[in-house]
Amino acid sequence: MSLILLIEDDTAISETLSEYLKSEGYTVRTASGQKEGLQIFQETAPDCVLLDISLADGNGFSVCSAIRSTSETPVIFLTASADEACTVAGFEIGADDYISKPFRPRELSARIRNVLRRHTSAPKILRCHNLTLDPAKALVMKNNQEVFLSALEYRLLLLFLSNSGQLISRDRIADELWTISGEFIGDNTLNVYMKRLRDKIEDDPQNPQIIRTVRGLGYKASES
Repeated sequence: MSLILLIEDDTAISETLSEYLKSEGYTVRTASGQKEGLQIFQETAPDCVLLDISLADGNGFSVCSAIRSTSETPVIFLTASADEACTVAGFEIGADDYISKPFRPRELSARIRNVLRRHTSAPKILRCHNLTLDPAKALVMKNNQEVFLSALEYRLLLLFLSNSGQLISRDRIADELWTISGEFIGDNTLNVYMKRLRDKIEDDPQNPQIIRTVRGLGYKASES
């Protein structure tokens, strides 16, 4: 049963919406302001947050930013404002959806199901040292800066980070790269790809910490 955190300072709306969501099978926690909402969020780790923009002791944008600093929990903004600037601002700070008041409860319920489905089916973000790889976006970041990789370099890194701590043989790597490139990958070509990848992701390519060489056997990605 999914837990919904509703942060809404209008008591009537909060009570009505809470009862409706419970009738739809959700567990619901409510908060009327920014401070209370963030406290409940930290205590309960909800599956989805419904968030009003106008709050008594702050605003929904600040709450969403605080949530995004530590969590990928889906956030849906509820607001009386249909202003385009507010919509854009909400998405830019990480909102998953945006619905204007007044709204039909069934529409909101459908949107909750959609963001929960996207969230649970989204590939896990892979991390190693100061590097992150988001398979859903094919995005690689190092120290919060995007790293631009070729298709083969990206596929190679994805293979390592998806199997961190495991030995990956050179034969397996060649098979993986051959599948995507459509041409045979020999030892010399693999050495070139490994050097290019390490030059982009390692702080010190001559002393790699993310992808280590296991002499005579292959390579292994660090688990931390």
